[in-house]
Amino acid sequence: MTSDDHSPSTAGTIVGALAAGSVSAIIPARNEEAVIATCVESLARQPEIAEILVVNDQSTDGTANIVRVLMQKIPMLRLLEANDLPDGWAGKNHALWLGAQQAKGTWLLFTDADAEHKPNSAARALQIATEQSAALVSFSPEQITATWYEKALVPYIYLRLANRFSYDAVNDPKSPAAAANGQFLMIRRDVYDQIGGHSAVAGEILEDVAIALRTKSSGHCVWFASGKGIVRVRMYRSFEAMWQGWKKNLYRLMGGTPWTVVRETESSLPWIPFLLLLAGWKYPFLLFIAVLFLIARQTSYGLDLARNQYPFSLIFYYVPAVVLYVGVLWASYRSHASGRIEWKGREYSIPAPRAVK
Repeated sequence: MTSDDHSPSTAGTIVGALAAGSVSAIIPARNEEAVIATCVESLARQPEIAEILVVNDQSTDGTANIVRVLMQKIPMLRLLEANDLPDGWAGKNHALWLGAQQAKGTWLLFTDADAEHKPNSAARALQIATEQSAALVSFSPEQITATWYEKALVPYIYLRLANRFSYDAVNDPKSPAAAANGQFLMIRRDVYDQIGGHSAVAGEILEDVAIALRTKSSGHCVWFASGKGIVRVRMYRSFEAMWQGWKKNLYRLMGGTPWTVVRETESSLPWIPFLLLLAGWKYPFLLFIAVLFLIARQTSYGLDLARNQYPFSLIFYYVPAVVLYVGVLWASYRSHASGRIEWKGREYSIPAPRAVK
């Protein structure tokens, strides 16, 4: 997504002093033993955060034990246990709702267990909330990519999302556009209660966007910005997890209709170079033109990467990025069309797309 005019910096001393101890951080955790300690420790270093609530969502690994060990050196840390998932609820939403009921802060910071917060993340969010009179502040985190498939797919998807969720439109009080990223979503407690909190979006797969929509439609300002230098995440640590994660979300993120799938496929695939390559079997000179067209598409992608603060060198992943994107988009559509999606060992029933009902 395009970067905004607010570069990361520490909040002013006055804002920081007024905000000290005003934030409750809530982390839903289901089998997060590999990342939970980093997230908790990065939050514990921030004076604006009065308490950290980890909601253990029936983990079967060592997540809860790691949190119990951390509690011995981090007094503000609490471990909550999620009970059986009620009908109609998504697991993450239920965990966040339970955490919010126990939180005491005037601001609620919902964040994922794989998020690593820079020392200024809460202060920066509070500063923006003050400057922009925002009831909800969300950052799209800096994405850490280690493997070839992460470097290919993750930046490509975020560039496509930038076309759909413009920071300027979301931040414009006159625009109905609203969006947020659940990896960092901070909302004023009274507003959260007013809109019904996560109980009002209990079964939503994109609960972050739903919360932002409810906040803005209630007359409150929403501020969405780049989180580069503020918070970063490595979303997926295996190809299977990456595929399942985007399969769960991508169809809805891109509009949630069969037509949007067709449109995204048509605009993503390099049709002209592909057709020229086929024609090149009969007319060899067309192979040269096909390569030129492909280089042009790749260069355009590189410029888009640079505008959105990604390394230009990721252009070399352009072809696998397109293939993976189209593949997972169609897989996401088929999953939603079946009315069932899977995530972290749970299966959820969801409404089928309108055109396939």
